[in-house]
Amino acid sequence: MRKAALLFNARSGGRRNHRERDLERALEILSGAGVETVLVRTQSSQDATDQARKAIADGCDTIFACGGDGTVHDVLQALVGSGASLSIVPMGTANALAHDLRLPLQPSQAVRAALLAVPRRIAVGRINARGLDGTAVSRFFTVAIGVGVDAHLFYKLKTSTKQKLGMAAYYAKAWHLWFTHRMEPFRVEWSTGSEAPEIGEGVTELLAVRIRNFGGVLRELAPGASLERNDLRLVICRTSSRISYLLYVVRGLLGQTWSVPGVDLVHVDSARCSYALEDNTSGGGSKIYVEADGELLGTLPAEISVVPDALTILSPRP
Repeated sequence: MRKAALLFNARSGGRRNHRERDLERALEILSGAGVETVLVRTQSSQDATDQARKAIADGCDTIFACGGDGTVHDVLQALVGSGASLSIVPMGTANALAHDLRLPLQPSQAVRAALLAVPRRIAVGRINARGLDGTAVSRFFTVAIGVGVDAHLFYKLKTSTKQKLGMAAYYAKAWHLWFTHRMEPFRVEWSTGSEAPEIGEGVTELLAVRIRNFGGVLRELAPGASLERNDLRLVICRTSSRISYLLYVVRGLLGQTWSVPGVDLVHVDSARCSYALEDNTSGGGSKIYVEADGELLGTLPAEISVVPDALTILSPRP
């Protein structure tokens, strides 16, 4: 590591009273290690991507995403296919990727860990969907894609509430939706590459997961998922039973492996989600939302795939 950029997202939800001190300490640590470093305060999601691209063009070999999974997601869009490495300074709400990488959650310790880290080449996911404005949108992701119930949560969750209450806002809204949300079925077609595509009708929730450990109460939400693999771990919910949803969450909370009726797990190379009724595609029915790495992306239809050997990421030594 010779030249680095710290991209700080002031909209992230964590450590709001300690941010300036955390950033100053990070700059001190990197400067003390002989790393030329610049601090960039981003103003929006697109600004974070643009600033990351500019930093790479200016010769930065490492980009620090200072924020949560949404900040990592924004920076990722510029890093895929480049020669620069991604490092994370956890300053967000959930910090799921940081949990999975076993990064220290204290920012200064995370920066020190990056200086001793092992560069790893990993695959990333890619999703093509319909944006909220109706135009096509394509994004890379490292944590997960959610279609259906959990994406509806992000549609309903206000940014100000998330910043103020942190993970409590997620849990409160999730409980509310569990009691009240009308689950809309959609269609999923997936492929393992070696067999004919399979089709699932009546799906109410789909997760396409890349990481093993989400941290918090979710922990191992999709057993078998791993950044070491070049595929996706799908969690396919073909049920409208609220009890089944609750059982699946409790299953992860307790670290158990029992099966839940209506919930299947499968490794796939790609998946395509579409409306059960064609009327929805033209806006004639209820919209089914899509989220990527905890950020609302758009609506169906959506195509999900994997890009092998796409990103260099810095993770602690075992």
